[in-house]
Amino acid sequence: MIEKILLAVSGLGHAEEMLKTLKEVPSIQSAKVTVLHVVSAQSTAAAMTDKWEEGGKILANAIQSLNLDPSQVSSILRQGDPKDVVCQVADEIDADLIIMGSRGLKRLQSILSNSVSQYVFQLSSRPMLLVKDDIYVKKIKRVMVAMDNSDSAKHCLSLALFLLRDIPGGQLILTNVTTDLRGKTSEITEIVPDKTSALGSAVAEAQKYGVQTRCFTSSGKLGEEICRLAEELNTDLLLLGSPDRRPSVAKSFVDIDRLIGASLSDYVRVNATCPVLLARTAV
Repeated sequence: MIEKILLAVSGLGHAEEMLKTLKEVPSIQSAKVTVLHVVSAQSTAAAMTDKWEEGGKILANAIQSLNLDPSQVSSILRQGDPKDVVCQVADEIDADLIIMGSRGLKRLQSILSNSVSQYVFQLSSRPMLLVKDDIYVKKIKRVMVAMDNSDSAKHCLSLALFLLRDIPGGQLILTNVTTDLRGKTSEITEIVPDKTSALGSAVAEAQKYGVQTRCFTSSGKLGEEICRLAEELNTDLLLLGSPDRRPSVAKSFVDIDRLIGASLSDYVRVNATCPVLLARTAV
């Protein structure tokens, strides 16, 4: 399911470390990796030359640090606006997953600082793994999926099972949060779900692959609770579905109300204490 990975590198952050950790997962080991660095336009030819040289070094250092089989990795150095180029290259190579670093900027900061990761997530329909600068990347053993009845959550479940099915001792953590508009939080409760519920169906699917599951519920503000669950349950990777609310005529435009922090995915991207894989419905 994940055969082509696009790793966008900037010379900062934990994106390379995340890929190295992901490459330890048996189902990912044969995936092809394209490492991309984007050079922004400069005002003078001399400055542009310097940027190209710097970009070449960033790419070389990234590939060296990844220490992958040369037959599995390729590199691209390209000039342009990073948020546009990442989307273009992802389409060119038909990437199954985009991995990027993220500064975890909040709300309007994402727009004012021209956050590349937030724009790419808005404009691409491909799963995207975001790694904040201030988190610790751990070996993937415990994968959490925030479940409901949406198609995007089911897509996340499929991705989680793809990752976990061959990990010895791997564990799928299924969570469901009941929204409390007053913001009052409840205890985190481990449950045996009803077979007809979203959690019950997910457990049945996991059993087909021999993946161990645990199910938890809580209530409160949705984004806050998902982040709290991920932290308290010691999650190594969080998968969250994000329904695409944009009509087809507006696919090329950024959803502004989401960019200013109105969306669940934006809240979790900023506040989660582990890497977050955001995915929309499979296309």
